[in-house]
Formats: sequence, structure tokens, C-alpha cells
Amino acid sequence: MVKPIENVAIFGGTHGNEMTGIYLVKKFLKNPHLLQRKTLKVFPFLSNPKAIELGIRYTEIDLNRCFALEDIENLDNILYEQLLAKTIHQKLRTNQINFLVDIHSTTSAMGLTIILSDKNDFHLKLCSYLSLIHPEVKVLYYVSKEKNQLLRSNTELGLTVEVGAIPQGVLEADLFMKTEKVIYSLLDYLDKYNQNKIEEKSHTLIIYEVFERIDYPRNKEEITAMIHPNLQSKDYQPINIGDPLFMTFDGETITYQGDSTVYPVFINESAYYEKAIAMCLTKKREITLNHG
Repeated sequence: MVKPIENVAIFGGTHGNEMTGIYLVKKFLKNPHLLQRKTLKVFPFLSNPKAIELGIRYTEIDLNRCFALEDIENLDNILYEQLLAKTIHQKLRTNQINFLVDIHSTTSAMGLTIILSDKNDFHLKLCSYLSLIHPEVKVLYYVSKEKNQLLRSNTELGLTVEVGAIPQGVLEADLFMKTEKVIYSLLDYLDKYNQNKIEEKSHTLIIYEVFERIDYPRNKEEITAMIHPNLQSKDYQPINIGDPLFMTFDGETITYQGDSTVYPVFINESAYYEKAIAMCLTKKREITLNHG
């Protein structure tokens, strides 16, 4: 049984060119009443002020890879984002944050996606609630080798909101408004949970579980193929054996040779070129949950 959630942190601008979270947090800072709930204290934060000012993802190192405890405690880590991670970590402890929301945007066609790094009962029921209110919401279970380096890892409970497709440095009004509504619904759920007011109902939640990350075809370091046009912007759509994945610069097609149907996400995410990720492959699961 999860104890009542008292203090919630909402972060935007962990990457300084992802505008949706930045401008939502700016709105919340100017209008704190929007976040007020009977049983919650909600703290909005702009994660990376210098990168936000410059309109870039990060200044020296990816902030969202700086939160491993050994890195926080390492006195030799003195790059801007490394020091910033230490400051954020201390703020979370000082304010006794026990639920964290990190808002991101992606150049991939992910729509409204909730990313979980674990599948505990509390998180699954929260996602089920959100998907009932907002049917567009997809739930992605993504445990990467960088899990403990993420801002999200600072608290036991929390999630990442990922919205797209949105170009870097751009606001998209429709997704901005939809993301804002999801945040309000999330706070409503936490408030109801604290008051034992979650309505009893059964719901089947669809969850996409990442099991593999695929790089672009390369000759040493050089990319030799692009995302195939038939796959571009087809996040969460099924890929079957023999379906096109990549197209070489000479127009040749490279097909999927796996042994089962998979569902790609983060297709052609611009920030992942440096991370050698062309897409992530997921398996689609259904989980039946009983609320209340």
C-alpha cells in the first residue's frame, strides 16, 4: 500500500529545447492556483535554466543522464549539468518530494505517452485512470541501462510525460493543451487517492514494453541508411517480419527480420542520433486492473 502522496514536483525543460514542458511550467509558476489540490503541495521547476535560455538540449552534458547516485556524490563532477543535478537532487530532498513528473517532447510521433520505469500497482492504476479519461494516452514501459541516471529516478514514485511529434524549439498548441489536461487529471487522481475516493471499476490497460533499441545501419561511425518512408511517423504501429525498416542512400530497403510482431517507438528521434538509437522496439501487453 502506497502512503499518501504529499509533495509533487513537476519539471519542464530538462532538455532546454523541449518547449511544451518549459512553457507549461512557466504557466504553473505564474498561476500556482492551477495546481492546487486539497491534499497536495505541488512544486513546478524549470530544470535547466541555462539550456532553456540558449534554446539547446544541454550546455555540456545531458542533464537527464546525471542523476546516478554515484555521480551526485562525485566531487569531481563539475560540468554545468552535473552541478545542476546535485542542486535538483537536494531540492527534492529538502521539499520531501514523493512523486515526480518530468515533461518532455519528442520529434517522434508518440502522441501523448506516459513512460514508466517500473510496473508497480500504483503506477499501473494511475495510468489506467489517465487512459480512461484521455483515450489518446499510450503507456510505455521503458527500463534502459540509463534508468538510474534519469531525473525521474530521484523518487520512488513518478513518471515521464513524452509528447510529439514536435520539432525541437517549437510549441504545438494542440499537444500543449492536451498535455496540460493530462497533468491536471494526474493531480486529481493523486488527490483522490489521498482521500480514498478512487471509484471502483475494472479496466484493461494496454502497455508497450521496450525490449530492444536499434541503431541505424553504419559503416564504422557513418550512417548508411535512413528510416524507411513507410515507417516514418508510424510509432506504435505494428511491424511484421519482412516489413521495411530502413532505406539506404542508394534506395535499397532493409527489412525487419525478427521472429514476431513488434511495435516501434521513438522512430527517428532527432536527439537520439548521438545515442545511436534509430528506434525502440516494444511488445504490446494487456493488463486487467481493478480500481478502488
